[in-house]
Amino acid sequence: MTSSSASSVSSALAPYGWDDAWADEFTPYDTEGLLPGRVIRVDRGQCDVVTADGVLRADTAFVTPHDPMRVVCTGDWVAVEPGGNPRYVRAYLPRRTAFIRSTSSKRSEGQILAANVDHAIVAVPLSVELDLGRIERFLALAWESGAQPLVVLTKADLVPDAVTVAHLVQDVETSAPGVPVVPVSAVDGAGLDVVAAIVAGGTSVLLGQSGAGKSTLANALLGEDVMTVQATRDVDGKGRHTTTTRNLLALPAGGVLIDTPGLRGVGLWDAETGVGQVFSEIEELAERCRFHDCAHEAEPGCAVLAAVEEGDLPERRLHSYRKLLRENQRIVAKTDARLRAEIRKDWKRKGAIGRAAMEAKRGPHWRS
Repeated sequence: MTSSSASSVSSALAPYGWDDAWADEFTPYDTEGLLPGRVIRVDRGQCDVVTADGVLRADTAFVTPHDPMRVVCTGDWVAVEPGGNPRYVRAYLPRRTAFIRSTSSKRSEGQILAANVDHAIVAVPLSVELDLGRIERFLALAWESGAQPLVVLTKADLVPDAVTVAHLVQDVETSAPGVPVVPVSAVDGAGLDVVAAIVAGGTSVLLGQSGAGKSTLANALLGEDVMTVQATRDVDGKGRHTTTTRNLLALPAGGVLIDTPGLRGVGLWDAETGVGQVFSEIEELAERCRFHDCAHEAEPGCAVLAAVEEGDLPERRLHSYRKLLRENQRIVAKTDARLRAEIRKDWKRKGAIGRAAMEAKRGPHWRS
């Protein structure tokens, strides 16, 4: 690539996150005459790619179509053919981050939702009762992806007073250590400047259930009605899928935004590190347990259980921690024979401990 063409590419793609590091990664494909671009939308085996020549439509079949972890996805930087009918994406550049969830498939596969994301915005509507367990689940996936999470409490204008909003923010902050929590209203603009300042520095993905206000928030950040918005049902606050594909959009104040369809099912996918980050206070307490493999269930000298008894750790947090760890362990075990054997061994060990404890409680003559 000549210096003038490189300058043209940089000028055209910089608003979408192109930098010198991506240019270096693309060097082998440049010698083949391929074009660099970023995927802004994927739909039925084809994708829209923004390049220095404009937005091109390309087929993704050339890039391992049968592995959901290796398919081209929104946010990928790709090498695309300059011409041809059909035109093909030849490769995608190594991903810096990837937001992955488990699929509903019985084969326990991972599904990549967005790539090269810097900020994961979890949209939570204040129009319905907070589901702290779901927020923790989203945050575990966000931390595991390598992105910095941000919780945005949408529809704050529906909460009658500022004191109540402050209490709701505090509730979420307790379940989201180290994560900014920002109440916003697309109606009166409250909090939007804070979110806009955060997302201006990279690529952000919007996550949440249908009806969470993601498309409304996206329109507010974009400054125009780009995304279709539908009203939520009054009976339960749920919405319909107004966004059906993942779309990458350049923001007027800098940065890019990926809006996603509402996620009804958010299964973990090898997210042990992310779970540990969400429940960092429990992980810190666990370091003080008497036994290094303490399960925080009934073991003597358990610092986690002691914190629950003393009121320093909400019991709900411990239940949620156990639930997500068990779920993640099951997912990983489906593809790891060694781990399956370890889990079976652990079950037998815990069963033996439980039986011994029961026998000790009943006394030596209970069988007679």
